[in-house]
Parts: sequence; C-alpha cells; structure tokens
Amino acid sequence: MSIKLEDYAELLEDLTPHTRDALDATWHDATKVFSPRGLDNYLKGVSAIRGLGRGDSLVETWIENAPRVAKEVGEDVVADLATASLMLASKTSGAVIELLLATAPTAANRLGDAQLFLNYLQFINTLIAQAPRGVRPMLDKLEVLFQQLTLGGLRRWALWGAHAHRTNYEEQIRYFSLESKESIAMLQKERKGTLLVDVQRRINMYLRALWARDFFMRPTSGDFETREGYKPYIEDYLLHLPDAMDDHEGMSGLELYRATAAHCAAHVVETRQPISAESLNPMQMAVISVIEDARVEALSIRRFPGLKQLWSKLHTATPEMNASAGDYLSRLARALLDDSYADSDPWIAEGRMLFAAAAQDNQDNKLDNNHTSWEIGVQLAHSLSQKRLGFNPRSDLQTAIYRDDNRYFWAFEEFDFDKAAGAGYESVKQVRKNVNVMEMANEVEVEGAGDDAEEIWVLSTELFPYEDMGVSWNEMEGKEPVSDPFHYSEWDYQIQLERPAWATVLEKRAKTSDLQVIDDIAAKYKREIHRMKFLLDAMQPQGVQRIRKLEDGDEIDINAAIASFIDIRLGNQPDPRIMMRSVRKTRDFSILVLLDLSESTNETVQGQEYSVRELTQQACVLLADAIDKVGDPFAIHGFCSDGRHDVEYYRFKDFDQHWDETPKAKLAGMTGQLSTRMGAAVRHAGHYLKLQRSTKKLLIVITDGEPADIDVRDPQYLRMDTKKAVEEVARDGVMTYCMSLDPRADNYVSRIFGQNNFMVVDHVQRLPEKLPLLYAGLTR
Repeated sequence: MSIKLEDYAELLEDLTPHTRDALDATWHDATKVFSPRGLDNYLKGVSAIRGLGRGDSLVETWIENAPRVAKEVGEDVVADLATASLMLASKTSGAVIELLLATAPTAANRLGDAQLFLNYLQFINTLIAQAPRGVRPMLDKLEVLFQQLTLGGLRRWALWGAHAHRTNYEEQIRYFSLESKESIAMLQKERKGTLLVDVQRRINMYLRALWARDFFMRPTSGDFETREGYKPYIEDYLLHLPDAMDDHEGMSGLELYRATAAHCAAHVVETRQPISAESLNPMQMAVISVIEDARVEALSIRRFPGLKQLWSKLHTATPEMNASAGDYLSRLARALLDDSYADSDPWIAEGRMLFAAAAQDNQDNKLDNNHTSWEIGVQLAHSLSQKRLGFNPRSDLQTAIYRDDNRYFWAFEEFDFDKAAGAGYESVKQVRKNVNVMEMANEVEVEGAGDDAEEIWVLSTELFPYEDMGVSWNEMEGKEPVSDPFHYSEWDYQIQLERPAWATVLEKRAKTSDLQVIDDIAAKYKREIHRMKFLLDAMQPQGVQRIRKLEDGDEIDINAAIASFIDIRLGNQPDPRIMMRSVRKTRDFSILVLLDLSESTNETVQGQEYSVRELTQQACVLLADAIDKVGDPFAIHGFCSDGRHDVEYYRFKDFDQHWDETPKAKLAGMTGQLSTRMGAAVRHAGHYLKLQRSTKKLLIVITDGEPADIDVRDPQYLRMDTKKAVEEVARDGVMTYCMSLDPRADNYVSRIFGQNNFMVVDHVQRLPEKLPLLYAGLTR
C-alpha cells in the first residue's frame, strides 16, 4: 500500500495554499521516514491540528517537525504527539502548542527512546496543570536543560519551581527562564555527571573496537522520584543503560558507562543458550548469577586483558562485610575477578577453587558452557545456606554497580538467534503463511490491509473469482511480488571494520516488453554475428581428441611404431615418440553478466540517438547468442539502488533457463533508474555463482560510472566496499571482470577490480562487438 497526497484530497482540502506548499516540500523527506501506516497518521495529524483553528503556523510546525521526531525515536510516537497537542488545546494557547511541536525533535534527540519521549509528553501535560505560565519559558530553554539534566532531573527541577512559585507568576516565569538564583541552584543540584546521549556514539565505537560488531543501546530512566537509576539490563538483545551516570569513587561517568556496556556486551557475546530457572530457589539463582557474571567476564578478559583493570575498580567488597547473604555475594564477585583480593572465608575459598578448576579445564572448555555456572552455583548455594544468614531477593544483591540484573540468560525457551542478529536493525518482521484455498477465499478482501500487514498469506496456485472471467485475483488486483530480503555486510574503510547486515538486497521481477526489440537488434548486427561464427566454432568443445607423437602416453600409436621399425631396418635413427594419449576436450565455465541499471544509463551516447541502456541491451543480446552457441551456462542480472535498505536486483536470465522468448522479453523491458550500490550487488551475484558446480566461475560487471548512492557522501566509501566485495567473491572461486563505459574510470576501476581485470571502452558504441570478444578471451 503506497500513500499519495492525492488520496487525501478531502482530508487536506481546508489547507491554505501556503500550508499546502509546505506539505508538498516536506512530503519527499516524510516518505523516507514513515511507513504507509505512519504516513496515514502523519496526514491525519495535519487535518486534526488544522481543525483546532489556531492558525497556519501551528499546522506548518507539525508538518515540519513530526518527521524529525519519527526519525529520532520511531514513527509510533507521532500519533501520541498529535493526541497530546489536541489535549493541550483546552489548557493553553496555540503559541505554547506550537513551541512544544517545534522543540519536540530536540527532546526526542536527547531522550533517544520512544518510551522516554512518551513520559516527557506526560510530564508536559502535568506541568501545564501546575505551572501554566512556566511551560513556555521552559520550552524556550529546553535544549540547555536537556544538555545537563535527565528526564527525571528535569521533572524534579520543574516541579520544585511549580510548587515554590505557585501564586507568584512573575517569579515563576523567572524560575523557568533560568533567571533566578533558585533556578540555577536547583539545576546544579539535579545535574548529572554524564548523560548517555552525549557519550552513546563513543561507547558504541568502543564496543565495536572490542568485538567487531554493533551493539544497540537504549537509555532507560528510573529516577523520577529518586536519584537512583534503573539497573542496567538486556532485553530483546538490546542493551538498556541508565540515561545518566554520576562519577563514582574517582571513576568518571564515561568510564563507568564503558564498564557497564562492556559487561552487558560480554553477556550477549558469550551466552550461547539460556539457563533454566526450573526447580531453583531465589538464593540458588542469585549465586548462579554471580558465577555467570564471572564466567562471561573471564572469557572476555582472555581476549581483552585490559577489561580486568576496568572492572576491578568497581568492586569494593571487603572481608569485614559479613552481615547478610548479599555481602557474601559481593565478596565472591570480587574474589572471582580480582586475584589480589585476600579473603580467608572458607565459602569464598571454595568458590575460588571451583571456578579456577573450571577455568583450567581447557580440554572440555568448561567456561564456554554456562551449565558450568549452574553446577558451581548450586553447590555454593548449598554451602551458603549452612551459614543460616537468611536471604531476601530484593535486598541481598551484589554491590558492583556496573553489572546488569541478569534477566538476559534466565529464560525458559531457546534463544532466537535470527532475532539476535537483526536486533536494532529492523522493527516487526512480516510473516509469510501458506494457506489453503478455503482460507484464502474467505479472506480475499481484507479491508485496510497494506504493506505494513503482520502476515502475508501465500497460496500455492492462482485463485480465480467465483465468476468465470478467466482472470485470477492476482492479475486483477495483485501487486509486484517482493522477495525475502538478503542482508549483506559492508566494509567501512575509515574504521577498517565490516558493518554487519548493513545493505539489503530485494529481488524484483523484471518487466517484459515486445520481442521485436530483440529481433531488431539481431538484424542490426547481422554482420557482426556472422563474423563471430568462426570464433565461436573454435570455442565449442570437440569431445575426445588424440594427441600423437608422445614419448610417454596411454597407448601405442600403431602408425608411429611401424614407421620407427622401418627406420630401424633402414639403419636410420628411429623416432622415440611412438605413444599417444586421448584427451577429453570439455568446457567447465559459468558466466554471470551483471548490468548497472542506474539512472545515468538513460543518458544519450554522445553523437548518437540511442542511450547507454539501449547499447548495453544490444551488447547483452549479442553476448547471450554467443554464449548460447558455445553451450556455457550463463545468467544475466541487473541492479540499481535507493539507499542501503533498498538495493533492487533483477534476474533477466538464470543459469537453468534456456535462451528463449522469456528471458529475451525481460531483457527487452530493462529500464534505468536510481543509483549504483555495487558492492551489495556483487556479493549477491557471487551468491548465485557460488551455487554453480562449474570449476571456473566468471562475473562480468558492465557499468557506466563509479559506485554511488543517495545516502553516501564520501566517494571512497562505496569504492572500497566494492573492492572488498570483489575480494570476498574471489575467495569462493569467482573471477570478476569489469567493462566500464566511463572514460574517467582509469582513476578508480583498477583499484577496485585489479590491474588486469578491467576494460575501459573509449568508444561506447563499440560495446556490442567488444563484449562477445571479451567473453571469448576470458574463457579460452
């Protein structure tokens, strides 16, 4: 379901020309941010805010800022933002609502989480009821406030001012404008040391440098009423960290974030399966959690020894702490991490001994399996119960503040590793469901179903209406089918790391056109086809051939042996080459031609009437005829792109297809559009070549320009990624050769494909005759 402005003509008919122009100017950017459902909510929000009758400026503020909010925290909050604006209409002026919408992107950016943004809207609603004259000056200073406060700190700061100056409106305005001494003093009191939003990118790069993969973090806030934040936790494979951290005993908030994030990442990396909590009591679970924390940290320290020093600073337990079970858990946590920590308690010594034995058992790799944590934890929990300290699950906790609450590995079902790999990249995935004829017939018309549907029903055969019209439902109302996405990594040359699952390839069905186009091409190049006939005959496999005049062979050449005996009788020196060998002459090639179908191929060749795309089409027809005559299996594919999430891939002819009317009709219908994300296309073409059983595999890339895309500004980025893609497919035995139609290609194409693996066609019009000759030379 695609959304067009024309579909909402009735809803938007009340807009003034100036507001409609603003909507038209923003529409292109909005379609990149919103899904069809999100666009529907966005346009309905335009109509609803227009209905408030507060002027065009308010409506245009919504039009401009709603997509920016969706870009920061997701489109689901946009409907709540519109609802909050409508609710405030009866409580405050249009200017305040306009200011709320104008500052909403700032709040979304600083909060960084959809739930926190919804909490912020609820806080604004509460504040308007208690200090209506303070909201406007506060929103004017919102960026300054969010640079120093968390959402909880902002709420405490604002409510203190609302209660202190409830009846003194002038002081209320001065307080929320940050002009009074009380306001500055409360701001300093509630100010946190380090905000996650300020260091999130640095922490992300830190984790990527360690584990060479991305970890996605979300802020969480638990300090509405207290200065205590929520404990870090991992949920849905995302790291949830407190939105702010104060300096702690000489360690900066940034270092504390690093320790916390590294510990959570260690759980994600080193956890292979869940630990069952079945039949365990709370004390056993608490002890197992301490052992599991120590296990993942020990494995991480083996790879990155510096983490030990970072984590050890945050363990402050001492042997004098013996009043509760929580004290013993803290002492055990420190003892298992810090070798220099001295503790003579027999229970601590037992824990150290059991853990050290598991760590030294390299033969069975016990530390690699979290069942080891279960075994050691159960045994230690039994020993701890002998101390008769009692156990309170809420208060008897270890005191290392950087550790999470361990909900990640306490699960009762197997982990979904596909979901883990895609965490943070995508939202809800659609499910394809195969159904029978009656199920499909009963639900063939689903009102409101569109591209955002959670289920897609698939029928193995065509479904026809009850009326005998000879036309299926799919032909009447069906949409272009979209394949399951193929995710490929991309190489970032600046950080020298791969971005996992960064580019998405979507295969789309190639459109067909008139076969007369292909016939016209064959007639136009009749002379070239006749000239290639002798070259192609020489390339065809000749079956079994006998190689004679060999000194060492498989059998005797009778004629040569008789000639040698005659020479002996005549007293001449005989020829010793009397053997021969039978050699089977066969070709074992698979060729895939990959076409660049970007918008630039629609440009007309200089001095000619035809475009680069038409010339490429002609060359492919001649090449396909040549390869088909020789008998090599071949495929012709094409690609274009619209950003990293939409690399469109077309298969005009596959390896198992005959070169007949079907692929010819698809080739006749090829078009040029969008951009050139070549690396992802090369990886996908390599995927199909890898499936072929041929000994030699050849990928011929035909392009008229360098790799480029709309979401990439650095011209070197996609060049280096394409070079990496060529190296990756080479490891699978695929040789890549580029035929470039760009006269400036010498500057970059040799670095991408190699010194001897490219050809620059100076005279583009000669492509149809050069391409078959190139094929002949590469597969000789």
